[in-house]
Amino acid sequence: MSRRAAISAPDAPVLVTGATGFLGARVVASLMEHGFSDVRCLARPSSDLERLEAVMRAHHVDVIRGNLLSPDDCERAVRDVAVIYHLAAGTGEKSFADAFLNSVVTTRNLLDAARGSAHLKRFVSISSFAVYTNRDARSRRRLDELCAVEDRPELRGEAYCFAKARQDALVGEYGKARGIPYVLVRPGVVYGPGVTGITRRIGSGAFGIFLHLGGSNVIPLTYVDNCAEAIVLAGIRNGVDGEALNVVDDDLPTSRQFLRLYKTHVRAFRSIPVPRPASYALCALWEAYSAWSEGQLPPVFNRRAWHAYWKGNAYTNAKAKRLLGWTPRVPTAEGLRRYFESLRERGPRVA
Repeated sequence: MSRRAAISAPDAPVLVTGATGFLGARVVASLMEHGFSDVRCLARPSSDLERLEAVMRAHHVDVIRGNLLSPDDCERAVRDVAVIYHLAAGTGEKSFADAFLNSVVTTRNLLDAARGSAHLKRFVSISSFAVYTNRDARSRRRLDELCAVEDRPELRGEAYCFAKARQDALVGEYGKARGIPYVLVRPGVVYGPGVTGITRRIGSGAFGIFLHLGGSNVIPLTYVDNCAEAIVLAGIRNGVDGEALNVVDDDLPTSRQFLRLYKTHVRAFRSIPVPRPASYALCALWEAYSAWSEGQLPPVFNRRAWHAYWKGNAYTNAKAKRLLGWTPRVPTAEGLRRYFESLRERGPRVA
């Protein structure tokens, strides 16, 4: 990228939260590849730095130990930074309260710390395709940045979706009311060496046997290195403030194609294909029983989730390509090859 197209110089300090995670460590590496020399990584005192070690051996990375739940730690981390890449999120929590605390409250603390900075040029908030809904759209409709997001994310039965939708709204409010320049980056399914499970968009093994719910649906995959570069560009590319950007790769496979490749290159296992009408009925019955039991059976499968994951969409990365000058460096065929190879070495897990 030319110096004219960037909003900050490579020697300007940048902050990455969630830098010890699967995607965060790749974002740090991508920043280094783009010539950034002053990268700060905020990590909790208990965080394992293993994923960052390879980057740290080749480049200087300033690791700041702290917690986003501490306003003082946030103030210390954002001091003088030009760009904030906010990847930290509560991804493992099943509790809505925990997810809200570790995604929304932490984001608010970071925004509060950043809003008084005279140096901040961009706040990049990492969202997710999980926030979208297509309940009112036809099957196979193209899902892009103009599509609706969940207006009642708590009804999806997913703490992660709920927290990410609330986080997006919070960032938008701070941008509008308090003048913080921001970009929302919404990756699809991020995959690559280090991911061990199969995305629920393809199916679920929760019943003791894998139910293939995806069928002919396209899976919005993005290889981790491709996604990381798009995130980096979203922080430095001029003219994208206030935008939401979807990140998916080219040549996306269908769920059926992915599962066939997985069984061929990783391991064979028994799966039962569930037709679209049957999967909808399953979700409706599960949702009804969950309501009748007053939540004793969590509404993991419900009609809102069915519309988001198994109804079927087409996907586009045209906006990210146009505004960021981004294109996936790793083709899908090569990304899947690397992913399957890592699964064979580490031992796969069918979720």
